[in-house]
Amino acid sequence: MSKHIQRKHPDITLHEHRSVEQPEQALAEKKQLSIENAFAQTYRASSEKHRKITGALGVFIDKDLQPFSVVEDVGFKHLMKTLDPRYAVPSRTYFSAVVIPGLYDKTRKAIESDLAKTESLALITDSWTSRATQSYMTVMVLYILDWQMKSAVLQTRPLYESHTSAHLAEELKNAVTEWKLQRPNTTIPVTTDNAANIVNAVNETVELGPQIGCFAHTLNLAAKRAVSINAVSRLLGKVRKVVTFFHRSTTANQALAVKQEMLNLPKHKLINDVITRWNTSHDMLSRYVEQQPAIYSALTMDKNLRSHVTGIAMLTDVEQKMAEQLIEVLKPLKTVTTLMSSETTPTISMILPLKEMILKSMVPGDEDSTVIKEAIAQDLDRRRYTNPDLQKYLQKATALDPRFKSLPSLDESSLDRLYKDLATEILEYEPQV
Repeated sequence: MSKHIQRKHPDITLHEHRSVEQPEQALAEKKQLSIENAFAQTYRASSEKHRKITGALGVFIDKDLQPFSVVEDVGFKHLMKTLDPRYAVPSRTYFSAVVIPGLYDKTRKAIESDLAKTESLALITDSWTSRATQSYMTVMVLYILDWQMKSAVLQTRPLYESHTSAHLAEELKNAVTEWKLQRPNTTIPVTTDNAANIVNAVNETVELGPQIGCFAHTLNLAAKRAVSINAVSRLLGKVRKVVTFFHRSTTANQALAVKQEMLNLPKHKLINDVITRWNTSHDMLSRYVEQQPAIYSALTMDKNLRSHVTGIAMLTDVEQKMAEQLIEVLKPLKTVTTLMSSETTPTISMILPLKEMILKSMVPGDEDSTVIKEAIAQDLDRRRYTNPDLQKYLQKATALDPRFKSLPSLDESSLDRLYKDLATEILEYEPQV
């Protein structure tokens, strides 16, 4: 083009000539970016790639209960820069104000859609206190959709007023109304702990019932009654002192490891219990009995420890026997608690058979463990699941479970009447054409 102008249009001025040349020069200057420069450019916030990664980070924060500040951590930023240098991590404010609320709204709509399609559901509720001493109530729903068991945590709301049964009942009613859980001609079963206020709250609410005490919590109360017996409490205190001594002294811990090696015992660390969790008392005693020879050898024969051992004594033969008996008595409760806590299918049908099994294991077999077994049996048999309507409800659930349908605890006439009631209910629910 430049040569053409010079040959055919000599009358064009130099300025005009340059203006014609300008597009050519601009085109020449507009070079393709290098690979390094191309990757130095970040994604636009509106791009599909940026939205996808940001959404995945929101799920990461939500699923793993991470603080919003994790996106500002140096190590996290380094990780993201290594994975994709073109992605700029948004601020913590963006995640707290936009991403997580958006994820909540999306999840809530999906749950509401599911609940609208299901005919039957059940609730679980629990009140708890945070480390900041703020009280909350959590409500969870369980339902069946397309023959699949599903569950969702509907809400966790603060409780500012006194935890009276009337106040808790009002909170439960609000949850039922807000999530549109009420179904015609039926009430909603609710599983709770055994606190009187929440039990009364459910029983006093027309839309709810029956109230079903959490079986794991029921076992917890029975076991705590056993470990609160004076003789057992003193035994646990004595073992706790020994365990604490070995935990706080590196010298003692090293001496114990040496004795374990010499006596060919498992190299297990001693376990300290948490007073509010009875199963940790069982674990502490089991580990103490397992390591008793090494503990005795370290405390009595290691010259570096003997001068430091004050206020600590080994269990006497009588106490040692009591510890072994207590472990055996609590073993069924620990096994059942672990089973109920890890089960992913409905467990209501297991309550009566497991309760019966535990009560049979609590029949006194020898004198020394009689008091412990009686304490557990009395708490479990006389105070739990004694309401006639609740018992019938539990019996129906057990009868529908192929594993327990024989219900050996019922006499023949009661069993026959139970199955007739079930057949009537099924025919009313699914009338024959």
